[in-house]
Amino acid sequence: MALQRPTGKRAPGLLNIAQPPNHKEEMNNVWLDCDPGHDDAIAILLAIHLRNINLLGVSTVHGNADAKNSAANAARCLYAFAAAHVVRVHPGASKPLLRPVRHDSEIHGADGLGGVEGLPTVADAGVHARLLPDADHLTAIEALARAVRQSWQGGRGQKVAVVACGPLTNVALFLSVYPELLEGVEQIVFMGGGIGVGNRSAAAEFNILCDPEAAQVVLDANVPKTMIPLNVTHQAIVTKAIHARLLRGTSTDADGAAPTKASTNLRHTLSTLITFFKDAYETTFRFKDGPPIHDALTVAYVSDPTLFTGKRYRVDVELHGTHTAGETVADVWGYRACDGSWGATGKNCFVALELDVPKFMDLFLDCVAECDKVSPLNHQA
Repeated sequence: MALQRPTGKRAPGLLNIAQPPNHKEEMNNVWLDCDPGHDDAIAILLAIHLRNINLLGVSTVHGNADAKNSAANAARCLYAFAAAHVVRVHPGASKPLLRPVRHDSEIHGADGLGGVEGLPTVADAGVHARLLPDADHLTAIEALARAVRQSWQGGRGQKVAVVACGPLTNVALFLSVYPELLEGVEQIVFMGGGIGVGNRSAAAEFNILCDPEAAQVVLDANVPKTMIPLNVTHQAIVTKAIHARLLRGTSTDADGAAPTKASTNLRHTLSTLITFFKDAYETTFRFKDGPPIHDALTVAYVSDPTLFTGKRYRVDVELHGTHTAGETVADVWGYRACDGSWGATGKNCFVALELDVPKFMDLFLDCVAECDKVSPLNHQA
């Protein structure tokens, strides 16, 4: 089947070729739900420094590490990457809707950001401030609901893109508790799943495997959704050449050799992040060229969906299979009759399948350069 970029202009039930759903050039209001996680950290950096992203807030969820570490890591990243002071962390679900909780210390270390040097701890005043509850003491889903309500203003304002980099528990709870706010959600973009490939079972990707029931709730919601699966995230490899550019902002030093030392504290921190992630992926998955920075693609998609090519499918999650629980099943041959909706009876998900890797890596490194100008890490004694 030919790969397509869908447009926002759609005939009923059809998907035209041009660019992905809801593509627009103006500022995008974004809520980020994550479980940092090395690649989540890069997603946070992009959400802060992409010029057409307005980061409204961050919620955290169980996943790569436990809920306490996820929240702490998000706060550490918000501070280190110089997010606006009003952006704070709202801790969310500590376990899946129905299943036992699981974490991934083999890939991310015990605290979720294993091996990363230079990030301040939660004892730092700048980090601690991001974790303090606001005056209303809102939970993750309450804070997301408030952000959508204030942005959308009952149709007078702007819709919000919900971006999810971890298990979909928080997003499923939000959709279930606040169905009246669905009209204020422009799209849900999530990293998860795979078409014919898994990474934490023979068939399932980790984020979906952690809470498959939540993923199905999200897939059934009648709002445009984009799935960023392993098929495309495994193309976003931080190679030695990209790592060299990360270290100094260039591919070579003055003598023409590849740089081995970071030019700033921020770049050193990011280099240690990539190095730990690389080693984990080489040991566990035999990735030789470098680690895939999965979660960063979600934010990149909202900023510039033309980086991606894919197709709209009916996607469901296997909930009962002995060997396939958590698998995302895309009806690539169109066996199921679907209407034009994005919900339980329609082709409910645009699935990204190809990435313009050079342009994405340029976007990532441009954000690092912007962050370099303002990161408090570069002003430490």
